[in-house]
Amino acid sequence: REVLQHTRQLKVIAAALEKKIKSELLTMQREDFEKYETFWSAFGTQLKYGVVAEYGQHKDVLRDLLLFWSSKENKLTSLKEYVERMPASQEKVYYVCADSVENAARMPQAERVLKAGYEVLYLTVDEDEIVLQMLENAGEGKPFVSVASVAQPSYEIGYALPVTDEEKANAEQAEKDHKDVLDFAQETLKDKVSKVRISKILRSGAVCLSADGPVTLEMEKYFKKMRGDFPMQAQRVLELNPESSAFQALCAAYETDKDKAATYVEVLYNQALLIADLPLPDPVHYAELVCSLMQ
Repeated sequence: REVLQHTRQLKVIAAALEKKIKSELLTMQREDFEKYETFWSAFGTQLKYGVVAEYGQHKDVLRDLLLFWSSKENKLTSLKEYVERMPASQEKVYYVCADSVENAARMPQAERVLKAGYEVLYLTVDEDEIVLQMLENAGEGKPFVSVASVAQPSYEIGYALPVTDEEKANAEQAEKDHKDVLDFAQETLKDKVSKVRISKILRSGAVCLSADGPVTLEMEKYFKKMRGDFPMQAQRVLELNPESSAFQALCAAYETDKDKAATYVEVLYNQALLIADLPLPDPVHYAELVCSLMQ
Protein backbone atom coordinates (compact mmCIF):
# COMPACT_ATOMS: atom_id res chain seq x y z
CA ARG A 1 0.00 0.00 0.00
CA GLU A 2 2.85 2.39 0.86
CA VAL A 3 4.46 1.68 -2.52
CA LEU A 4 1.20 2.44 -4.36
CA GLN A 5 0.68 5.61 -2.36
CA HIS A 6 4.26 6.68 -3.10
CA THR A 7 3.69 6.04 -6.83
CA ARG A 8 0.50 8.11 -6.83
CA GLN A 9 2.32 10.95 -5.09
CA LEU A 10 5.09 10.88 -7.70
CA LYS A 11 2.50 11.03 -10.48
CA VAL A 12 0.85 14.04 -8.88
CA ILE A 13 4.22 15.77 -8.51
CA ALA A 14 5.14 14.95 -12.13
CA ALA A 15 1.82 16.34 -13.39
CA ALA A 16 2.27 19.53 -11.38
CA LEU A 17 5.82 19.98 -12.69
CA GLU A 18 4.68 19.40 -16.27
CA LYS A 19 1.94 21.99 -15.90
CA LYS A 20 4.33 24.50 -14.29
CA ILE A 21 7.02 24.06 -16.97
CA LYS A 22 4.51 24.41 -19.80
CA SER A 23 3.08 27.55 -18.20
CA GLU A 24 6.54 29.11 -17.91
CA LEU A 25 7.40 28.25 -21.53
CA LEU A 26 4.13 29.69 -22.84
CA THR A 27 4.77 32.87 -20.85
CA MET A 28 8.23 33.11 -22.42
CA GLN A 29 6.77 32.48 -25.88
CA ARG A 30 4.18 35.23 -25.37
CA GLU A 31 6.32 37.87 -23.63
CA ASP A 32 9.83 37.27 -25.01
CA PHE A 33 9.56 35.44 -28.32
CA GLU A 34 13.20 36.00 -29.20
CA LYS A 35 14.23 34.20 -26.03
CA TYR A 36 11.75 31.40 -26.80
CA GLU A 37 13.27 31.04 -30.27
CA THR A 38 16.62 30.43 -28.60
CA PHE A 39 15.01 27.76 -26.42
CA TRP A 40 13.33 26.28 -29.51
CA SER A 41 16.59 26.08 -31.47
CA ALA A 42 18.06 24.01 -28.63
CA PHE A 43 15.09 21.82 -27.68
CA GLY A 44 12.59 22.00 -30.55
CA THR A 45 13.58 18.61 -31.93
CA GLN A 46 13.06 16.99 -28.52
CA LEU A 47 9.58 18.54 -28.27
CA LYS A 48 8.68 17.17 -31.69
CA TYR A 49 9.84 13.70 -30.76
CA GLY A 50 7.82 14.06 -27.57
CA VAL A 51 4.72 14.45 -29.73
CA VAL A 52 5.48 11.29 -31.69
CA ALA A 53 6.60 9.21 -28.69
CA GLU A 54 4.21 6.81 -26.95
CA TYR A 55 1.73 6.99 -29.84
CA GLY A 56 1.02 10.68 -29.32
CA GLN A 57 0.15 10.39 -25.65
CA HIS A 58 1.61 13.85 -24.92
CA LYS A 59 0.51 15.66 -28.09
CA ASP A 60 -2.10 17.86 -26.39
CA VAL A 61 0.43 19.00 -23.80
CA LEU A 62 3.04 19.89 -26.42
CA ARG A 63 0.91 21.28 -29.28
CA ASP A 64 1.09 24.96 -28.24
CA LEU A 65 4.84 24.79 -27.67
CA LEU A 66 5.67 23.84 -31.26
CA LEU A 67 6.91 26.34 -33.86
CA PHE A 68 6.81 26.20 -37.66
CA TRP A 69 7.77 28.72 -40.34
CA SER A 70 4.89 30.88 -41.56
CA SER A 71 4.60 32.05 -45.17
CA LYS A 72 2.59 35.09 -44.06
CA GLU A 73 4.68 36.17 -41.07
CA ASN A 74 7.97 35.13 -42.68
CA LYS A 75 9.14 33.81 -39.31
CA LEU A 76 8.46 31.00 -36.87
CA THR A 77 4.93 30.87 -35.49
CA SER A 78 2.96 28.73 -33.07
CA LEU A 79 -0.08 26.76 -34.19
CA LYS A 80 -2.27 28.81 -31.86
CA GLU A 81 -1.14 32.04 -33.54
CA TYR A 82 -1.83 30.55 -36.97
CA VAL A 83 -5.35 29.55 -35.96
CA GLU A 84 -6.00 33.01 -34.49
CA ARG A 85 -5.04 34.60 -37.84
CA MET A 86 -7.28 32.32 -39.91
CA PRO A 87 -10.23 34.02 -41.62
CA ALA A 88 -13.62 32.69 -40.57
CA SER A 89 -14.07 30.96 -43.92
CA GLN A 90 -10.83 28.95 -43.64
CA GLU A 91 -11.38 25.45 -42.33
CA LYS A 92 -7.92 23.89 -42.69
CA VAL A 93 -4.33 24.61 -41.75
CA TYR A 94 -2.16 24.39 -44.87
CA TYR A 95 1.42 23.12 -45.06
CA VAL A 96 4.06 22.24 -47.63
CA CYS A 97 7.18 20.10 -47.21
CA ALA A 98 10.58 21.09 -48.59
CA ASP A 99 14.25 21.07 -47.61
CA SER A 100 14.37 24.81 -46.93
CA VAL A 101 12.08 27.81 -46.42
CA GLU A 102 13.21 29.24 -49.75
CA ASN A 103 12.36 26.07 -51.65
CA ALA A 104 9.06 25.66 -49.81
CA ALA A 105 7.97 29.11 -51.01
CA ARG A 106 8.74 28.09 -54.60
CA MET A 107 7.15 24.65 -54.55
CA PRO A 108 4.78 24.44 -57.54
CA GLN A 109 2.14 22.67 -55.44
CA ALA A 110 2.00 25.65 -53.05
CA GLU A 111 1.35 28.29 -55.72
CA ARG A 112 -2.41 27.81 -55.87
CA VAL A 113 -2.88 28.12 -52.10
CA LEU A 114 -0.46 31.04 -51.68
CA LYS A 115 -2.06 33.00 -54.53
CA ALA A 116 -5.43 32.51 -52.86
CA GLY A 117 -4.01 34.47 -49.92
CA TYR A 118 -3.83 31.65 -47.39
CA GLU A 119 -1.06 31.22 -44.85
CA VAL A 120 1.07 28.11 -45.35
CA LEU A 121 3.35 26.40 -42.84
CA TYR A 122 6.73 25.50 -44.34
CA LEU A 123 7.88 22.13 -43.01
CA THR A 124 11.63 21.83 -43.54
CA VAL A 125 12.58 18.98 -41.20
CA ASP A 126 12.04 15.32 -42.08
CA GLU A 127 9.89 14.51 -39.06
CA ASP A 128 7.64 17.59 -39.32
CA GLU A 129 4.88 15.94 -41.34
CA ILE A 130 4.86 12.94 -38.99
CA VAL A 131 4.41 15.37 -36.09
CA LEU A 132 1.41 16.98 -37.81
CA GLN A 133 -0.07 13.57 -38.59
CA MET A 134 0.20 12.69 -34.90
CA LEU A 135 -1.28 16.02 -33.74
CA GLU A 136 -4.24 15.59 -36.16
CA ASN A 137 -5.25 19.24 -35.76
CA ALA A 138 -3.79 22.62 -34.85
CA GLY A 139 -6.36 23.28 -32.14
CA GLU A 140 -10.02 24.24 -32.22
CA GLY A 141 -10.62 21.27 -34.51
CA LYS A 142 -8.67 22.78 -37.43
CA PRO A 143 -7.15 19.84 -39.39
CA PHE A 144 -3.86 19.95 -41.25
CA VAL A 145 -3.81 19.50 -45.01
CA SER A 146 -0.89 19.40 -47.42
CA VAL A 147 -1.04 21.83 -50.34
CA ALA A 148 -0.32 18.79 -52.52
CA SER A 149 -3.34 16.86 -51.23
CA VAL A 150 -5.71 15.30 -53.71
CA ALA A 151 -8.82 13.21 -53.08
CA GLN A 152 -8.49 9.54 -53.87
CA PRO A 153 -11.20 6.89 -53.39
CA SER A 154 -8.78 4.74 -51.37
CA TYR A 155 -7.72 7.50 -49.01
CA GLU A 156 -10.02 10.52 -48.79
CA ILE A 157 -7.89 13.43 -47.64
CA GLY A 158 -9.46 16.13 -49.81
CA TYR A 159 -8.02 18.89 -51.92
CA ALA A 160 -6.11 21.63 -50.14
CA LEU A 161 -8.45 24.07 -51.86
CA PRO A 162 -11.81 23.14 -53.35
CA VAL A 163 -11.67 22.48 -57.09
CA THR A 164 -14.24 24.53 -58.96
CA ASP A 165 -16.63 22.91 -61.41
CA GLU A 166 -14.78 24.68 -64.22
CA GLU A 167 -11.38 23.42 -63.05
CA LYS A 168 -12.72 19.89 -62.71
CA ALA A 169 -14.32 19.99 -66.16
CA ASN A 170 -11.14 21.37 -67.74
CA ALA A 171 -8.99 18.69 -66.13
CA GLU A 172 -11.37 15.92 -67.18
CA GLN A 173 -11.41 17.22 -70.74
CA ALA A 174 -7.62 17.45 -70.79
CA GLU A 175 -7.42 13.85 -69.57
CA LYS A 176 -9.61 12.77 -72.50
CA ASP A 177 -7.84 14.94 -75.08
CA HIS A 178 -4.39 13.72 -74.05
CA LYS A 179 -5.14 10.13 -73.04
CA ASP A 180 -2.71 8.71 -75.60
CA VAL A 181 0.13 10.95 -74.34
CA LEU A 182 -0.58 10.10 -70.70
CA ASP A 183 -0.70 6.38 -71.48
CA PHE A 184 2.58 6.72 -73.39
CA ALA A 185 4.21 8.46 -70.43
CA GLN A 186 2.93 5.74 -68.09
CA GLU A 187 4.29 3.02 -70.37
CA THR A 188 7.64 4.82 -70.63
CA LEU A 189 8.05 5.13 -66.86
CA LYS A 190 6.62 1.68 -66.16
CA ASP A 191 6.69 0.88 -62.43
CA LYS A 192 8.48 4.12 -61.47
CA VAL A 193 5.05 5.69 -60.96
CA SER A 194 1.62 4.27 -60.29
CA LYS A 195 -0.03 6.81 -62.57
CA VAL A 196 0.55 9.79 -64.87
CA ARG A 197 -2.28 12.33 -64.83
CA ILE A 198 -3.31 15.88 -65.59
CA SER A 199 -2.76 18.01 -62.50
CA LYS A 200 -5.48 19.94 -60.72
CA ILE A 201 -3.04 21.58 -58.28
CA LEU A 202 -0.37 23.03 -60.58
CA ARG A 203 -0.62 26.58 -61.89
CA SER A 204 2.57 27.81 -63.61
CA GLY A 205 4.69 24.76 -62.77
CA ALA A 206 5.08 22.11 -65.45
CA VAL A 207 5.37 19.00 -63.30
CA CYS A 208 5.31 17.62 -59.78
CA LEU A 209 5.04 14.37 -57.88
CA SER A 210 2.16 13.53 -55.58
CA ALA A 211 1.19 10.33 -53.80
CA ASP A 212 -1.94 8.20 -53.82
CA GLY A 213 -2.79 6.43 -50.58
CA PRO A 214 -1.89 6.96 -46.92
CA VAL A 215 1.91 7.03 -47.36
CA THR A 216 3.10 10.47 -48.49
CA LEU A 217 6.44 11.21 -50.12
CA GLU A 218 7.65 12.89 -46.93
CA MET A 219 6.64 9.92 -44.80
CA GLU A 220 8.53 7.60 -47.13
CA LYS A 221 11.67 9.75 -46.87
CA TYR A 222 11.41 9.98 -43.08
CA PHE A 223 10.94 6.28 -42.40
CA LYS A 224 13.63 5.24 -44.88
CA LYS A 225 16.01 7.60 -43.10
CA MET A 226 15.08 6.02 -39.76
CA ARG A 227 15.06 2.48 -41.19
CA GLY A 228 16.85 1.81 -44.44
CA ASP A 229 14.81 -1.36 -44.96
CA PHE A 230 11.42 0.36 -44.51
CA PRO A 231 9.15 -1.67 -46.83
CA MET A 232 6.37 0.84 -47.47
CA GLN A 233 6.68 3.23 -50.39
CA ALA A 234 4.42 6.03 -51.54
CA GLN A 235 2.42 5.35 -54.69
CA ARG A 236 4.07 8.00 -56.82
CA VAL A 237 1.95 9.94 -59.28
CA LEU A 238 3.46 12.14 -61.99
CA GLU A 239 1.29 15.23 -62.40
CA LEU A 240 1.56 17.25 -65.61
CA ASN A 241 0.31 20.77 -66.32
CA PRO A 242 -1.43 20.73 -69.74
CA GLU A 243 -0.98 24.53 -70.04
CA SER A 244 2.80 24.38 -69.74
CA SER A 245 5.17 24.68 -72.68
CA ALA A 246 6.89 21.49 -71.52
CA PHE A 247 3.69 19.49 -71.87
CA GLN A 248 2.96 21.01 -75.25
CA ALA A 249 6.46 20.05 -76.41
CA LEU A 250 5.81 16.50 -75.16
CA CYS A 251 2.55 16.32 -77.12
CA ALA A 252 4.25 17.60 -80.29
CA ALA A 253 7.09 15.08 -79.94
CA TYR A 254 4.60 12.27 -79.37
CA GLU A 255 3.11 12.96 -82.82
CA THR A 256 6.42 13.15 -84.69
CA ASP A 257 9.23 11.48 -82.72
CA LYS A 258 8.40 8.85 -80.12
CA ASP A 259 12.04 8.51 -79.03
CA LYS A 260 12.27 12.22 -78.26
CA ALA A 261 8.89 12.04 -76.50
CA ALA A 262 10.21 9.23 -74.28
CA THR A 263 13.24 11.38 -73.44
CA TYR A 264 10.94 14.27 -72.51
CA VAL A 265 8.95 11.98 -70.22
CA GLU A 266 12.08 10.79 -68.40
CA VAL A 267 13.38 14.35 -68.06
CA LEU A 268 10.07 15.51 -66.60
CA TYR A 269 10.01 12.62 -64.15
CA ASN A 270 13.55 13.37 -62.98
CA GLN A 271 12.67 17.07 -62.63
CA ALA A 272 9.71 16.07 -60.46
CA LEU A 273 12.07 14.00 -58.28
CA LEU A 274 14.39 16.99 -57.88
CA ILE A 275 11.50 19.27 -56.91
CA ALA A 276 10.34 16.71 -54.34
CA ASP A 277 13.90 16.44 -52.95
CA LEU A 278 14.03 12.76 -53.82
CA PRO A 279 17.23 11.09 -55.08
CA LEU A 280 17.69 10.61 -58.82
CA PRO A 281 17.96 6.88 -59.58
CA ASP A 282 20.72 7.56 -62.15
CA PRO A 283 22.11 11.14 -62.19
CA VAL A 284 24.53 10.35 -65.03
CA HIS A 285 21.70 9.06 -67.23
CA TYR A 286 19.65 12.17 -66.43
CA ALA A 287 22.55 14.40 -67.46
CA GLU A 288 22.88 12.45 -70.71
CA LEU A 289 19.17 12.88 -71.42
CA VAL A 290 19.34 16.64 -70.93
CA CYS A 291 22.47 16.95 -73.05
CA SER A 292 20.89 14.88 -75.83
CA LEU A 293 18.13 17.49 -76.14
CA MET A 294 20.74 20.23 -76.62
CA GLN A 295 22.28 18.72 -79.75
